[in-house]
Amino acid sequence: MLRKDLLRVSRAGGGYHPQFAGREDRPLAARVIGVFQGHVGEPRRRLDEALDDLERDADDFKLVRGFAALVEREGVFETRAPHPPERVRRVVFESAEGVGAVVTESDRLEALETAADALGTDVESIETSLYADREVNEVLSSFEPRWDPDQLIEQYNLSLAQTALFDATEVRVRSSDPKRLVSAVKRLGLMYEIRREGGSGGHADDSIAERELVVTGPDALFRRTRRYGTAFARLLRSVAGTAEWSLSATIDDRGTERELRLDSGDVSVPDVDPVAEPTYDSGVEADFAARFAGLDLDWELSREPEPLAAGARAMIPDFAFDYRPGGADAPALRVFFEVMGFWTPEYVEKKLDQFGSVDDDVELLVAVDESLGVGEEIKALDHRVVTFTDRVRVKDVVDALREYESALVDAAAESLPDSLVPDDDVVHLDTLARDHGVSASAIESVSFPEHERVGRTLIRPAVLDALAADIEPGLSLSEAESVLADRGIDDTSAVLSRLGYRVAWESLGGGTIEEKEP
Repeated sequence: MLRKDLLRVSRAGGGYHPQFAGREDRPLAARVIGVFQGHVGEPRRRLDEALDDLERDADDFKLVRGFAALVEREGVFETRAPHPPERVRRVVFESAEGVGAVVTESDRLEALETAADALGTDVESIETSLYADREVNEVLSSFEPRWDPDQLIEQYNLSLAQTALFDATEVRVRSSDPKRLVSAVKRLGLMYEIRREGGSGGHADDSIAERELVVTGPDALFRRTRRYGTAFARLLRSVAGTAEWSLSATIDDRGTERELRLDSGDVSVPDVDPVAEPTYDSGVEADFAARFAGLDLDWELSREPEPLAAGARAMIPDFAFDYRPGGADAPALRVFFEVMGFWTPEYVEKKLDQFGSVDDDVELLVAVDESLGVGEEIKALDHRVVTFTDRVRVKDVVDALREYESALVDAAAESLPDSLVPDDDVVHLDTLARDHGVSASAIESVSFPEHERVGRTLIRPAVLDALAADIEPGLSLSEAESVLADRGIDDTSAVLSRLGYRVAWESLGGGTIEEKEP
C-alpha cells in the first residue's frame, strides 16, 4: 500500500480510475532501483537529493515517489558514528553550559573541545557523532530489492489499487476462487453476503458469473459513512491472487460516491513470497493470540506447529509455546496448546482419542470449554488443562506455563555444580545462564568463589580494586560510565554503590560522583 498523498486517480465521467503504471514506465522504475543501488554507503540526504533530481525529470513526480516508497522498504538504514549520538549531545550541551552563551564560532568550538576531552576523543569525532542519528544522516547500509523493474510496476499497481480502496464503503467481487475469498473476509472481520444472479432457489455452482461476494464493514448497516479501507486493501491481495476476478467498489470521495472497477487485467500479485498472516479456526483462538502477543514473556507463541503423532493418525495443535529464557536461540522446551471449543459429540470424542494417543514425551496444554465437561478426562490422560467460558483467560495459561518453568529451573539447578568459576573477569548473570543453557533463576543458586556479585554482574575483586583507583569523588557521571564501559560493565548504579559512591544529580542529563554518607 502507498501513502494517501501518493494516490493517482482520474475522476473522468464520474468514476474513480487509478492511474496505473505501464510498460512505458519501465525505464523510470529501473532508474529508481538504480538510484538506491548507487547510494549504498551514503547518507539518506544524498539519496533524497538524487530522487529529487529524478522527480524533476519525470512527467509525474507522484509516480517517482510511489516507486521510491516501495523500493525504500527493501533498504536498511543505520546510524554510523564514532560515539553514541545521544551521549555525545548530552556531553556537548553540558559543556556548552560551562562555556556560557554560545553565540560565536569560537564559543561553539570551545564547547566541542571540552566535550571531546570529557569523552577522550577529538573534535572531528564529536562533530561526526553529534547528529548522526537524524534521519537525513542515516546511511543506506544495504539494499537488496525483491523486484526487477517489471515486478516493481506490478507491485506499484497493486499498491495503488489498495490505496484507492482506503475510502471504500462497499466492495463487490466475482472470483474463480470464492472459497478463498470468504476465508479472507472472515479473517479480516468483515461482513459479507453472497448474491446469486437470477434470484434464489435451485442449484448454483461456484462460477463467477453466478455469484457475487458483497463485502462491508462490521457495522456498515448502522454507519454507512464509516470506512474500512485498510481491511478492503488487504482483501485485494487475496482477490488479485486468484486466476480470474472482477471487482467493483463504492468510494466515498470526500462526500461524493464514485464507482471503482478493477479486474485481473489491471492488478496482479508479483511473483514473490508475501508475508504470511496467521489464520485462526475461531474467534477464541484469534482473541487469545492477540492478547498473549502483548505480554513480555520468555515464551514465544507460534501458530499451527508441526503435526503430532497420535496413534496411526496425526493431529496439528492450534499453537505451540517455545520457552526461550533470556531470548535464547534454541528453545529449552516446547509446549503444544490446543483450544477445544464447543462442537459436536463426535468432535469431542475424536479429540479425546487424539489426546490419548499423543506420545508420552510430548507436553500438551489444553484449554477446554467448560460446557463440554471433559476437563477431568483430559487430565487423566496426563495433560495440563485450563477451562474457559467464551474466552481463554491468558492468566490461566501463563500460570500453567509457569509450572513448566519451575520444573525446568529445578532440573537445571540440580544439573549445575555448587560453584562456578567463569573465565571472564566481568560477566553478566544472564550471559552466564545462556552459556550454560539454563534460566537466570537457576544460575542465581550457584556460588562464585572468585567473583563478587554486584547487581546482576559478576566481577573479580581485582577489577573492583582497579575501579576504586580510577573512580574518585568529583568525577562526572559520564566519565565514570566511560571507565565502567571500558571494563564491560553497564550496571553503573550498583557498582558505584559498591564502591561507596552516589550520584549528585545536577540535571536530568548528568551529575557528579560523590561519597555516600556513612
